[in-house]
Amino acid sequence: MGRAVGLGAALAGAGAAHAVVNARLLRRPVLGARTRRRVPILIPARNEASHIGECVAALVGQGEVIVLDDGSSDGTAEVVRAAGARVLPGIAPPPGWRGKPWACAQLAAAVDESVLVFVDADVRATPGAVAAAVALLDAARLDVICPFPRQLADTFPERLVQPLLQWSWLVTLPLRVAERSPRPSLTAACGQFMVVRRAALERAGGFAAVRGDVLDDLALVRAIKAAGGRGGVVDGTALATCRMYRGWAELHDGYAKSLWEAFGSPSGAAGVLGLLGLAYVLPAAAAMRGSRVGALGYIAGVVSRVVAARRTGGRSLPDAFAHPASVLALGYLTALSWRDRRAGRLRWKGRAI
Repeated sequence: MGRAVGLGAALAGAGAAHAVVNARLLRRPVLGARTRRRVPILIPARNEASHIGECVAALVGQGEVIVLDDGSSDGTAEVVRAAGARVLPGIAPPPGWRGKPWACAQLAAAVDESVLVFVDADVRATPGAVAAAVALLDAARLDVICPFPRQLADTFPERLVQPLLQWSWLVTLPLRVAERSPRPSLTAACGQFMVVRRAALERAGGFAAVRGDVLDDLALVRAIKAAGGRGGVVDGTALATCRMYRGWAELHDGYAKSLWEAFGSPSGAAGVLGLLGLAYVLPAAAAMRGSRVGALGYIAGVVSRVVAARRTGGRSLPDAFAHPASVLALGYLTALSWRDRRAGRLRWKGRAI
């Protein structure tokens, strides 16, 4: 057991050091940067009447805003028109297609520009965000970037789980290598805000290449890199905010729909979660029994969370002290996701998954 605690503490320490390195390497768009490109801003939406008005209002003036109304029944289209954007009526997904990839495919087909910007309805962009993101895409000579918005989390369950999104890739992913590598494991993405070159998208097979994926953003960036493209996540902290879920019920449903796919298989999920437990739960448990090595491992985990939070505009303290509980919560949600997947109970936006 002592060796396992030592190994876990060493892994946590390496993760903290890597987070510090990545915090310096993370590309940051410059607000105020300009682009001469005519860029369409494309928003897939299904029953987003309560969110999308603010989203569109923040983007109008930054480019032509086009919303694909994906069979909404709550008046989404009327809200969009009132906010000043163009509405495209969506067609129901063909067999084998998930809703969001199909909506994005229709949006991409509706415009001719060489660079496309996709934004989710729960994102709130700052003035100049789109130009800054497109300017970074060009300056870095990348094919796809995902400016990771500052994630808002107010309730306890959100504060426990949501920070793991940015923490996970800052701790584990060598960012510069990942931009160039076609290896699927060296990929992070965020479909909340994505800028992509049409040529790279088409080389990858378009959205048809990810038509059946629940984690379509991750699958799309992987497909683009596999086809010779370059890109990944960049810092979107100053460009946009996003509150994905409000409270436990929404958080549970949101993660249940996708975590079963995140690690490839139940054995893959068990392996990743086991490694996270070794690095971030076992040392904390040992520290509670007086282990100095365990205490060092626990502190390293907290430091990695603080670094990630401060670099991406999140709340660092006291939330970082609950990092072992966050990892346990992720394991619980993953188990629930696989249970519901096997039982055929997963649904999202009224559609079966």
